[in-house]
Amino acid sequence: MKVLVLGSGGREHALVWKLSQDKSVTDLYCLPGSDAISAIAHTIPGDPSDPRTVLAACQDTGADLVVVGPEAPLFAGVTDALREKGVAVFGPSRAAAAIEGSKAFAKDFMARHCIRTARYGVFRDYAGAAGFIRTLGGRAVVKASGPALGKGVVVADDEKTALEAAEAMLVKEAFGAAGQEIVVEERLEGEEVSFLVITDGDRVLPLLAAQDHKRIGDGDTGPNTGGMGAICPLPWWTPARQEQVIERIIKPALAGLKAEGRPYSGVLYAGLMITADGPAVLEFNARFGDPETQPLLRLLDANLGELFYQVAQARLETNTLAWYKGAAAGIVLAAAGYPGEYRRGDVIEGLAEAARVPGVTIFHAGTRRAGDRWLTNGGRVLNVVARGRDLPSALASAYRACELIRWPGMQYRRDIGRRALSF
Repeated sequence: MKVLVLGSGGREHALVWKLSQDKSVTDLYCLPGSDAISAIAHTIPGDPSDPRTVLAACQDTGADLVVVGPEAPLFAGVTDALREKGVAVFGPSRAAAAIEGSKAFAKDFMARHCIRTARYGVFRDYAGAAGFIRTLGGRAVVKASGPALGKGVVVADDEKTALEAAEAMLVKEAFGAAGQEIVVEERLEGEEVSFLVITDGDRVLPLLAAQDHKRIGDGDTGPNTGGMGAICPLPWWTPARQEQVIERIIKPALAGLKAEGRPYSGVLYAGLMITADGPAVLEFNARFGDPETQPLLRLLDANLGELFYQVAQARLETNTLAWYKGAAAGIVLAAAGYPGEYRRGDVIEGLAEAARVPGVTIFHAGTRRAGDRWLTNGGRVLNVVARGRDLPSALASAYRACELIRWPGMQYRRDIGRRALSF
């Protein structure tokens, strides 16, 4: 089977890495890929969000399966164009991906289908948003409704911060078109969980529950990012809790999408808050999470190509997934200035030494190669992932490797997984 992966980041590096271990995958391509990905797959230049470019790549390579990594190709209708030409593709349609592409749509969808989520309002004018923020007492979450690369969310502790966030989006246009419409919702308290399932629209195959760490600073301080690290599995996550989430959230979401003419196929990511009253949805994503994918795939003991092809053919036959025993932890190493304006072109040192730490795999999220040197080329630069017999050992190995890597201004959180260790 010839497989083409779309994307170029750390998530895609991990997907290509795992697909390369599947003996049913004879040829592996990535569009556009990266210098790191080129070591394990043929890379193809071009825009993965342009349907014509992707279709041409499929024709040139004879791809039997296309796997969509990031969200942009979904919103651009790439999967629809591929299916129209009879190409097997792992990823939802543009209509189904609206569950991520529009936070306003997602919140209204959950309300229609009785899926528990935070109390909210959708606004296009600052005055209306400000009034609702005041009714919440200032402790609010302000979100750009459109896609903003994981950064269009402000979790406010007070009224001033929430009002400034709404003004930045609606008046100052800080997120451009993505922030012309915003969602303001009450803050929920509890444990945040990333729960992903593989689905062909009817059958559901759950992955391990994971936990992302969104804020830039230790102790969950500072602005939101695309994610600074993730762990899996979670020591307090039980089979009963998982079944509750599947029955109350995942299945109603899939049934609701199908009923509204948006049948869903691919991976569905539910960002959850486990409150004192049970699970509630913070957001849905229509693709693999980043950085959750990296530790999840480090633990998965399954043929990814075969699994994705089953879904693409609308015949998910796999009932359970095998996992390596133990735990995995991923630490994001970020460039100076991230998540704001960040620097590029710094020389990365210590990669070879870090890769020799037992249990460690390093995925490149934003790098480029210049001769025999690796340079920073993005905000989130590297994902240092370790597998261990348990969470403490996985974290110890990951941080040992992080300490060996260096470049000017490199930053990372020192408390990934700390909350989970307290259970």
